[in-house]
Parts: sequence; structure tokens; C-alpha cells
Amino acid sequence: MNNMTKIENRLTEIDTFFENNRDFTKFDSSKLLQERNDLQFKRNKQNINIRLSCANKYYYANQCYKFTKHVMKHGFGHIDIKSIQKESICFNKYSINVGYCQYGTDLKRFNSSQEMIGFVIGYNTANNI
Repeated sequence: MNNMTKIENRLTEIDTFFENNRDFTKFDSSKLLQERNDLQFKRNKQNINIRLSCANKYYYANQCYKFTKHVMKHGFGHIDIKSIQKESICFNKYSINVGYCQYGTDLKRFNSSQEMIGFVIGYNTANNI
């Protein structure tokens, strides 16, 4: 069983535990919530090739995860959806690419990683409307 499968299984266990145990005074809910946040961050960061060290790193990683899920399901612009699904996408300092390195096909290029994160957040917001 690979590491991502273990993370997904543990996240499912924690979510199921929270659904079945609504009285948070009977267990250390803060420790369990922190574990869930850390596991979600590891899962969400798997295709991000830039350092997320700011106070919003959990939020930014989650936004990239949502973007990836949407693009994998619906495609992106001129890029064939089958090639995206076959190779996935990755986030680099100046681009979002098909494949796991910055030398793959560009989905979009940017002047900075902050510009890229802003684009991803805007894209996700537009898709939620």
C-alpha cells in the first residue's frame, strides 16, 4: 500500500470518527483535528513543486488540490483531457504543467508563484459560482 493510500485511509477513519462521535469533550479533538489538517496538507501538496511556508500554506495547498481535481475531471483550455488524466498536473514557481516537472506542457505560465496561487484561487472561485 503506497503512502497516498495510507493518508486517504487515515483521513476517512478520522472523518468517520468525527461523524460518529459528536461529543468533543470525551476525546482530544484538537489533536485529531491537527492530525487531519496535516494529512490533508500532505495529500494536497503532493503535486506542488514550490515551498509553501506562509501562514496560509494549508489554504493554498487545498486550493491547488481543488484546482487539480477540477482540471482532471473537466480539462483545461487547449490541452487534451486524456493527457491530463494520464500524467496529472503539477505546480511550479512559474507555471502549471502537465506531468510532474516544469518541462512538461504548460497549462499556464506566470511571473511568480504568488501570481500562480492568485490565478488558482480565482479559478476555483469562478467554478464555485
